[in-house]
Amino acid sequence: MSIQNVRLEVMQFLEKNIDSFVQNYLIPVEKIWQPSDMLPDSQNENFLEEVKELQAYAKELPYDFWVVLVGDTITEEALPTYESWLLDVDGVDQRGGENGDGNGWAKWIRHWTGEENRHGDLLNKYLYLSGRVNMREVEITTHHLINDGFDPGTDRDPYKNFVFTSFQELATYVSHNRVAQMAKKFGDHKLSKICKLIAGDEMRHHHAYSEFVERIFQVDPSEMMNAFHYMMKKKITMPANLIRESGGAIGDAFHHFSESAQRIGVYTSMDYVDILNKLIKRWEIDKINNLTDEAEKARDYLMKLPDRMAKLADRMKIADESHVFKWVTPAIIK
Repeated sequence: MSIQNVRLEVMQFLEKNIDSFVQNYLIPVEKIWQPSDMLPDSQNENFLEEVKELQAYAKELPYDFWVVLVGDTITEEALPTYESWLLDVDGVDQRGGENGDGNGWAKWIRHWTGEENRHGDLLNKYLYLSGRVNMREVEITTHHLINDGFDPGTDRDPYKNFVFTSFQELATYVSHNRVAQMAKKFGDHKLSKICKLIAGDEMRHHHAYSEFVERIFQVDPSEMMNAFHYMMKKKITMPANLIRESGGAIGDAFHHFSESAQRIGVYTSMDYVDILNKLIKRWEIDKINNLTDEAEKARDYLMKLPDRMAKLADRMKIADESHVFKWVTPAIIK
């Protein structure tokens, strides 16, 4: 049997538990928070006063903070790309099914997308109300990012895709949670709550995708190990790696955005290493049995990788000065 056919069988095996995954890791629409819960209500007679208060707190937040918040928002707003990529994974069939849901995996992806969609919606509205960013430039970058697409290097392989999503959901948790902590430090408790709620969603989603990988390790350990090795040797590509400003080339803004995030400690090279360590521990890579020779070599590589990457991270140099983005008004650099 081909590797692809084995993967399809494993996906069909896991699909039998889709409803329990949805129930355990996602929240019903009527119960989960919505963006309007977190922002001034435009139907309220105190709306303008609440917006002025929001803007007053926003003035205290430093330049690199705004760059990171804008970059995080743009990343969340490119959701159409992520949904279309996941719907193309082997084992996912969005055709047919009751209520037009397709198979179980299509149901999961659509429900996951529904939750994720709230993040960009909320952050976009906050940026607009804050008065601290050039919204047209932000919108141009988002438009470009969706147009330019995204290739995480997973092809249609579900094993590689689940490694990627397990890693990336934890990375977005780290970023949003750190932004929440910084906002609180500067006294902006509303923004802190916004980012903390988004971070909570990302952590739930991380646990879901991590469980998918755990279950695959139980039934197809060698190929799952090889897929994990492939993704980490290749390195996880951040969803925003192709961002560009108006008039710029594909990816021209990512390096500067990444430096802003590292400079203020929102997401660093050591966070990448820490996430890798967490996945190795979560999936108990050192305890998995019955591996092929190839998979054993893959395991050895993975076990040694965090230390190697930590040494590289220690030597990384970050520019002291911030790049001036078109997204953020230069007058607030401080």
